[in-house]
Amino acid sequence: MLTGKSVLITGGTGSLGKALTNHILETYPGVKRLVIFSRDEQKQFNMAQEYPHDNFPQIRFFIGDVRDYDRVKRALKGIDYVIHAAAMKHVPIAEYNPMECVKTNILGAENIINACLETEVERVVALSTDKAAAPINLYGATKLASDKLFVAANNIKGWNPIRFSVVRYGNVMGSNGSVIPFFLNKKKEGVLPITDATMTRFNISLQGGVDMVMHALETAWGGEIFVPKIPSYKITDVAEAIGPECEQKVIGIRPGEKIHEEMITSSDSYYTYDLGRYYAIVPAIPRWSVEDFVKEFNAEKVPAGFQYNSGENTEWVSVQELRELIKEHVDETFSVC
Repeated sequence: MLTGKSVLITGGTGSLGKALTNHILETYPGVKRLVIFSRDEQKQFNMAQEYPHDNFPQIRFFIGDVRDYDRVKRALKGIDYVIHAAAMKHVPIAEYNPMECVKTNILGAENIINACLETEVERVVALSTDKAAAPINLYGATKLASDKLFVAANNIKGWNPIRFSVVRYGNVMGSNGSVIPFFLNKKKEGVLPITDATMTRFNISLQGGVDMVMHALETAWGGEIFVPKIPSYKITDVAEAIGPECEQKVIGIRPGEKIHEEMITSSDSYYTYDLGRYYAIVPAIPRWSVEDFVKEFNAEKVPAGFQYNSGENTEWVSVQELRELIKEHVDETFSVC
């Protein structure tokens, strides 16, 4: 799929960006060019040491901010596929600095869309979050707005054959700022802070996130929001898996936090189809035939009122499974005894 193509990843120095980079270089050695677009020069410098030019001549590092339209447009020259992973994502920081979050997550999304429409980009996949479904915090609200922009971009493209789609998933295991690295670091103190004993979250591995992005790049018709079928875990089980000897101290939820995360609301159910491995929320006004879409992917409409949240999930990760997953995906030295 990517052989002979040029790909740009915004936020390419983040956890998922790096996983995508590794996957693309390993799976598609014939990729023409892979551009890592981000604003952090130190992270780019560090990443460049992992991918030296002599061994990876197709990779490029491009300093820039999605807030800067001119820089984004310049970076997209000659690019075929865009994976938009750049975001301001920390909930408390976004609550304290709301306009900074708006500028990056909403205005940055608008810049990506407009620059893609003005260049020769063929496919765009934007990364979303479970917090965009029925959002109660600013981060989720900005990502919902971003999702809407990318879906609606398919309506304004005119003759342009470009396709915009979105992938929405839960917490990526071991990603920067997530609970597992936080607990691993706190373990040595003997106390693990628990926001709420009933809290649950969805769980997906970095590779699961990568696979979903690649699925959207390859199969999207334009305007879909793809949602994976993934298990949930209880926050107390994560604490037990990491520090069974530690005290679990309930400290209360942070501003803008949910007890359970949602990825498909009951209102979304009227536009949601089961594709097997994933769900797809299709546009309310698609530019293509939903009947043809159903036939192509053997899709099944979900029941009216269907909702998908981490608290009512049918698949759960046990304490022992969490230990094994942490060892596999986060910390190879972690004890699973």
